[in-house]
Amino acid sequence: MPRLLAVLAGLALFAQTLTVACAEKPAFGERLEGFDYPHRVQEFSFASQGQTLEMAYMDVVPAQAGKANGRTAVLLHGKNFCGATWEATIKVLSDAGFRVVVPDQIGFCKSSKPQGYQFSLNQLAANTRALIAQLGIGRITLIGHSMGGMLAARFAIAYPDAVEQLVLVNPLGLEDWQAKGVPYATIDALYQRELKTSSATIKAYQQRMYYNGVWKPAYDRWVAMLAGLYAGPGLARVAMIQAQTSDMIFNEPVVHELERIKMPATLLIGLNDRTAPGSDRAAQHVAERLGDYPALARAAVGRLINGQLVEFPGLGHSPHVEDPEKFHAALLRVLGH
Repeated sequence: MPRLLAVLAGLALFAQTLTVACAEKPAFGERLEGFDYPHRVQEFSFASQGQTLEMAYMDVVPAQAGKANGRTAVLLHGKNFCGATWEATIKVLSDAGFRVVVPDQIGFCKSSKPQGYQFSLNQLAANTRALIAQLGIGRITLIGHSMGGMLAARFAIAYPDAVEQLVLVNPLGLEDWQAKGVPYATIDALYQRELKTSSATIKAYQQRMYYNGVWKPAYDRWVAMLAGLYAGPGLARVAMIQAQTSDMIFNEPVVHELERIKMPATLLIGLNDRTAPGSDRAAQHVAERLGDYPALARAAVGRLINGQLVEFPGLGHSPHVEDPEKFHAALLRVLGH
């Protein structure tokens, strides 16, 4: 009997250890099945490039109907993020009376992962415009972070009548990396690198590039979200799309077209940010000059027709994640609340 109890205890310990390991390194489906979003996820089905695709999105009504302000905020996620990363921002804006629409772009998170798709900022903007039209929404307040900031700028240029106010949170594309000397990487090379992505590599990159070397437990959830896509059965397709969209970002900086943004536009910038895609493959003297967000943001605002800059000293690439209270206080002021 003692031996049997010992064996059972050992099995129980093994099961517990396995559960903890799985919890620390979850594996999600190709469309992020298994990862919960803060609000109900719906799907917008549409045809694009000869394929039927589904764009996942959250559509959150104002927290109190009596306080609805009649405005709709559309939040665009970054490349290493998903709609769920906007969780705290959704609540703040909903509480302030906004309707909040948060899509996952095609190729990302809970949306379709099409093969052979031509990814471009213009295509993603057109997809997002189609979603907004389907929902019967008129003019929007458009808020984009990181890659989503590039996309928001492109959307504002392509559909100026649809955007009443633009907010860019540490957007990519404020510099032309290729023009500054970053060598091109083929999609095949990027794909091979993406296949090696893990929880450890994601955390190391974000800690170094996003959070100035500091890590908080609250960030772990977002690492697990992204890492779970790579750990799941959709690895090959996820890796290829991430490679394709890295190529898109590298080849489509918006810095050359800032004067085309006509509506009021605000840059919300964590001054510690040094994100510069491709800097790791550039010569040292080139890499050292890249990702200087304080300088890039000030130069960008100087070229906007109706722009302003809000700076967050001590914060990095994701100020809405790093210091939600400070970020949201500034965001509400920018939005007139």
